[in-house]
Amino acid sequence: MAAAVTFGVSPCFGISSKPKPKPRLRVRPERLVGDDLSVYSSDMVSMNGGAGSAMGEKEKKGSVLDGGNGSLNLKPMTEKKLVKQRVVSEELEVLWDDGYGTNTVKDYLNAAKDVIKPDGGPPRWFCPLECGRPIKDSPVLLFLPGLDGVGMGLILHHKALGKVFKVQCLHIPVQDRTPFEGLVKLVEETIRHEHASHPNSPIYLVGDSFGGCLALAVAARNPTIDLVMILVNPATSFGRSQLQPLFPILESVPNELHVAIPYLLSFVMGDPMKMATVGIEHRLSPMQKMEQLSSNLTAMLPLLSGMANIMPKETLTWKLKLLKSASAYANSRLHAVKAEVLVLASDKDNMLPSQDEAQRLKNSLSNCIIRRFKDNGHTLLLEESLNLLTIIKGTCKYRHSRKRDFISDFLPPSMSEFRYAFDVVAGYMRFASSAAMFSTMEDGKIVQGLAGVPNEGPVLLVGYHMLMGLELSCLVEAFLREKKIMVRGIAHPELFWGKMQSSSNEFGFSDWVKVMGALPVNAKYLFKALSTNSHVLLYPGGAREALHYKGEEYKLFWPDQPEFVRMAARFGATIVPFGTVGEDDIAELVLDYNDWMKIPVINERIKESIQDGIKIRDETKGEVANQQLFIPGMLPKIPGRFYYLFGKPIKLKGREDLLKNREEANELYLQVKSEVEQCIDYLLKKREEDPYRSIIDRTIYGALYSSADQAPTFKP
Repeated sequence: MAAAVTFGVSPCFGISSKPKPKPRLRVRPERLVGDDLSVYSSDMVSMNGGAGSAMGEKEKKGSVLDGGNGSLNLKPMTEKKLVKQRVVSEELEVLWDDGYGTNTVKDYLNAAKDVIKPDGGPPRWFCPLECGRPIKDSPVLLFLPGLDGVGMGLILHHKALGKVFKVQCLHIPVQDRTPFEGLVKLVEETIRHEHASHPNSPIYLVGDSFGGCLALAVAARNPTIDLVMILVNPATSFGRSQLQPLFPILESVPNELHVAIPYLLSFVMGDPMKMATVGIEHRLSPMQKMEQLSSNLTAMLPLLSGMANIMPKETLTWKLKLLKSASAYANSRLHAVKAEVLVLASDKDNMLPSQDEAQRLKNSLSNCIIRRFKDNGHTLLLEESLNLLTIIKGTCKYRHSRKRDFISDFLPPSMSEFRYAFDVVAGYMRFASSAAMFSTMEDGKIVQGLAGVPNEGPVLLVGYHMLMGLELSCLVEAFLREKKIMVRGIAHPELFWGKMQSSSNEFGFSDWVKVMGALPVNAKYLFKALSTNSHVLLYPGGAREALHYKGEEYKLFWPDQPEFVRMAARFGATIVPFGTVGEDDIAELVLDYNDWMKIPVINERIKESIQDGIKIRDETKGEVANQQLFIPGMLPKIPGRFYYLFGKPIKLKGREDLLKNREEANELYLQVKSEVEQCIDYLLKKREEDPYRSIIDRTIYGALYSSADQAPTFKP
C-alpha cells in the first residue's frame, strides 16, 4: 500500500499522451530493446507519440576458504594470463555526487499534480529525466509502485540509481482499471523482452507495497530469468493489515467527506517528521536542524490535501479490491519464486505488519534476506533513511552478470555515503579517537598527514590490526578525505557470509564495511585488486591480532608464509608498512577467549558458533590459523587518541625475481614486519609528547579555538 501518503511526482516528466505547449513533465527516450522506441503498455500504445522510454553463492557455514591474509595461494594466480577486466569504479570517481537529499517529498507532491491528469491512456513505463545517463552496461531496474500508481516513489533516489541502472518506472493512471493479471502480463512482457536482449544481465524489480505483490507474481511465472527483487514493505500481508476493519467503512464514506480520507491516511502510512527530515545535513547544529525541519514541514503539510486527487473514492475502492487479489495471487505462488530477494521492512509501519511479513517471506522463499528500519513507516522510500543504492551495495546485490564480482561490480562510495558513514555510523569513534596520521617520505622524513603514501597504485598497506579492528574507520576516512583514495580492505568472510552479517537484520556495521570496499580474504581478490592498481589494506595477523589475549597488545602474530610479498612483486606494487596505536587509550580488555571458556553455558555457545563459522586457513598452519572468533569483553575508558604511522614505501617494480626466489621474498617479508614493529614503537614513545592526547584536553581546545577533532598533536 505504498502510497496513500506521499504520492508525488518529480516535476520533470510528462506522461500525458496529448502534447502541451510547455510541458513540465518530460520523459527521456531510451533504446533498450533493439531499435524500438515505443513504450510498453497494456495495449502496447506508445506514449507522447513514441517519444517515451522503451523497456525493453553463497558460502556454506563450516566451509574452509583457501587463502587467508598471510597464506595466499599464489601459484595458480601467477600461471593465469592477466586479462583486462571492465571495472565499474573506473567510470565513477570516488565521492561522486549521488544527489541524495536534493529532492524531497515536497517535490514528489508538487509533481503529482501534473502526472495524475487524466489522459485516457493505459499503464505505461517512463524514465525520469533526473536519472540521467547510466554508466556503460548498467542493468535495468523496473520500479513497481504502490497503490497510488503514480510511479514516482523513487524520486528521492532517482539521481543515484540512474547513475548505475537503466531506471524505468511503471505509471498506472488514476482512472485505469486494468486487473491485476493484466499488470502482471505487462511487467512480464517487459522483462522477457529485456532478458531476450541481454540474457546474461540481471533485471532488478523494486516493488513498493502493492508493487511487491506484482514483483513476486512476475518472478513466480518466470523462474528461469535472473531477477533481483527489492521488496519494500510488501503488501502480501494485506489480509493481516491493522486497518483491515476500517476498509469497508472507507468504501461507504459519502463523496463529500472522502476528500479527507487520503489526507488522513497519509499520516497513518508515513511519518511526516521523517519525510520532512530528508536533506537535512547531519553536521548541522541542533538549532539549525530544527529550523530546517520546521521550514520543510510548513512547506509539505498543505500539499497533502492533494491526496484526494490521486485517490478519488472510486479509485480507492477499486484499488483496495486490486490489492486483495494481488496479495492472494502472490501468496499462492511463493513456492515458485526462485529469484534473489531483499525485503526492506519498517518497524513503525502502521498500515501493514511488515516486520512479521518480512520474516515469513524469508522462511518461505529460497533466496531471501531482510533489512529492518526501526524508525520508519510504511512509505520507507519517501522518508529520511538510507539511500536505496546504499542498501543495494551494502547487501551485495549490485552486479552486471549472474555472479557478483567484488572487483568489477564495486561502486565507490558517494559523498552522501561518506558523510553518513563517518558522521553518523562511525561518528562517535571518529570524535573520541581524533586520529593523528603520519607518513614517511622517500628521504625518510616523517611528516603529519598522508603525503608519504603514493597516490598511484597498486599499493599494499600492510600493518598491525588493533583490538576489534578499532582503527579501521579512521584509516579509511583519512584516505578518502585527504587523498580521495578508496582503500580496499581484506576482511574476514564471516562479514560476508557468516553469522556476523545475519545476526541482526538491521542495516549495520557488516553492511557498511561492504559499502566501503571490503573484500573477502582470498588470494583471488587480492590478485584482482592489485591488477586494477588499487590501494589494498592487508593485515597478515588477521583475527589473531584483532582478537588478541590479555597482555598481547601491539604484538604481531604473522604467519610464516611471505606470499603477499610475492603477490605484490607480481604486479610491481609498492608495499607501505604501517603501525597504529591507541586501543589501550579507548578500552581495557577484561575478558579474552580463555576467560570466556571458564564461564559455563557461554563457553558452549562460543564453541557452537566457532563450529558453524567459516574457516579461512587449514587448521595445521600454526597459531594464526587456529584463532577462534569471539567477542572480547572490554571496559571503556575516557578516550585517548589513535595514532598512525605509515613507513617508507618499499617499491617492488622490477622485482619479479621475488616470485621465484623464496629466500629473498622471506627476507623482504621480515623487513616489512620489522618496520611495522618500529612504527608501533615510535608511536608509543611519541604519543607521550602529545599535549592533546586526552579527549578532555581536545574538547577544551575545540571550545576555545576550533573543532576538537582538529586539535594539534606531537611534532614528528
